[in-house]
Amino acid sequence: MALRDVLVVGGGSIGERHLRCFLNTGKVRASLCDVNADIRERLARQYDIAGVHADYNAVDLSSFDAVVMCTPANLHIAMSRRAVEAGCDVLCEKPLSTSLGGVDELAELIERQGVVFSVAYVLRAMPPMAEVKRRIDTGEIGEVMSVTATSGQHFPTYRPAYREIYYNNRATGGGALQDAVTHGLNFVQWCMGPAASVCCEADHLVLPGVEVEDTASLLLRFANGRAICTMALNQFQTNNDFRYDFAGTEGTLRLESPPMRVGVCKDEQWIWSEARTFERDDFFVFQAEAFLKAMEKGAAPLCTLEEAADTLRTILGALESAEQGGRVSVGRASGGGG
Repeated sequence: MALRDVLVVGGGSIGERHLRCFLNTGKVRASLCDVNADIRERLARQYDIAGVHADYNAVDLSSFDAVVMCTPANLHIAMSRRAVEAGCDVLCEKPLSTSLGGVDELAELIERQGVVFSVAYVLRAMPPMAEVKRRIDTGEIGEVMSVTATSGQHFPTYRPAYREIYYNNRATGGGALQDAVTHGLNFVQWCMGPAASVCCEADHLVLPGVEVEDTASLLLRFANGRAICTMALNQFQTNNDFRYDFAGTEGTLRLESPPMRVGVCKDEQWIWSEARTFERDDFFVFQAEAFLKAMEKGAAPLCTLEEAADTLRTILGALESAEQGGRVSVGRASGGGG
């Protein structure tokens, strides 16, 4: 396969990770676009990249096969639109946006241009997550009626610059709901389908230097059945881990990490898959490989615009619920794009 020309837009921590991991596939020529000269110079020294650009709007996108969008979430729709108009395939970082404005129009443009558009919910690239999805789909545990998800990490350790980046402002995609809960929510919706309603409590409790929420608890009902999901996350606990329980009418599937393993419980006996340990870059390489395969029209995108819009709709509902109280309808009929 000929090398693909890929432009990574945004050289912050996630942009650098995408740059590195796309290069690690050995299948791309990668270029970088960032407004910060120091970032451009540092990454150009550190990685074997084809070129650097300072102004996204001045880049001739017709010379690229794909754009990887790693800018703040409030810029995703407009900047992705320019790439799609140029005929580029797009891998857009999560969340899709900070509002539903422009999502319908982007969806229509993607269909008209016939390009691949995927949203970078990297959990879908993790083999154990895909195993859980497959086993639910095969009916191994019957109809899933209850989902319980808990996760957290010490955010200052894993994202020490959080005070200075997009995270410090909800308007740019900051706060626990848009930054972190969105990952787990998208995974659960991948397995269970869109949510119909959400009730949320969220607040800033611990993280110094910001005012956005660092802790959230959600209660969800799904659009395609009777199932209920409870989800809790914080960004200050000392342990970096997660657990998802999918309780069905014929058994329970559990995904937990670290180490990452999947178990099934029937008749009160747990049977576990082999525990696996991954490096964080592994999942982004898996994601890059999946995106490149989709570009070859050999596979569907890991997360479509429509699926990402469902997750965005639910996150916006959670923010509304946290601020105003009560349950918020988030079904597609309730309005918005996607």
